[in-house]
Amino acid sequence: MEAIRRRIETQVMSLTGLSLGQLDLENPKGDPGLFGPDSISWRVHGDFPSMLVGGISALLLQLLHPLALSGVWDHSNFRQDLLGRLRRTSQFISGTTFGATADAQWLIDKVRTIHLQVVGTAADGRPYAASDPDLLTWVHVAEVSSFLAAHLRYRNPGMPVAEQDAYYDEIALIADRLGARNVPRSRQQISDYLHAMRPQLRCDERSHEVVQVLLAAPAPSRLAQPVAALMLRAGIDLLPDWACALLDLCQHPLQRRLIRLGINSTAPVLRWAMRDGSAQRARRRMGIG
Repeated sequence: MEAIRRRIETQVMSLTGLSLGQLDLENPKGDPGLFGPDSISWRVHGDFPSMLVGGISALLLQLLHPLALSGVWDHSNFRQDLLGRLRRTSQFISGTTFGATADAQWLIDKVRTIHLQVVGTAADGRPYAASDPDLLTWVHVAEVSSFLAAHLRYRNPGMPVAEQDAYYDEIALIADRLGARNVPRSRQQISDYLHAMRPQLRCDERSHEVVQVLLAAPAPSRLAQPVAALMLRAGIDLLPDWACALLDLCQHPLQRRLIRLGINSTAPVLRWAMRDGSAQRARRRMGIG
């Protein structure tokens, strides 16, 4: 049993930013980072299965914005290195959430520098820049709303509304430091923002190609392939109905029930196997068992 647990953990860890080996989340001792162990952000971001489902859904949602899609299309090597992109995104999220204060700020500064280089002209002729405050707000909202939606579905369905609002208010700090503006800070503000953004969202041939690259992404091993496929389908299922319709990824009710049953059966195994993830390392830094 121990060998199985270790094998699962090794494969899961290979998907995360920890595999890049650039952050020491266990030091310096006692540094709470940007949020600290009592934050809602630690709780939401500390559950690997729901975060993976939420991350997949967030990526699909983000790409419905023509300017966000152009930035990925023109400046990302996602076709050749989708796993690398996943690891780098994971490193940013785990490092800014669980890392020591200096490491979290280092990651934010690093991403801000990268954003300055991501400029161009979208397919519709509009100029774009990854550092655009409004575009940063879109990427942030698509991300954190997906994380919380996955947490509510697969980890804590009874999470009080006040705690959901607290999560959005806390995590807005990251968007603010990246340069976003008018960042929504409550569940109602998030809902209003997404509703207001819908007329700007599109799905074209490039969107469909990115989706196909994601669906065809290789798993860490043959053993992990069924779980990876399940997580991808769960990410699609998590999307708002209007986003599924735009992407032409609508699933039948029976498919959705089977997907959710599959995640609810698989997630406990992944949680059992994960003993040395970002949250666990950060807790050791804070002297919490």
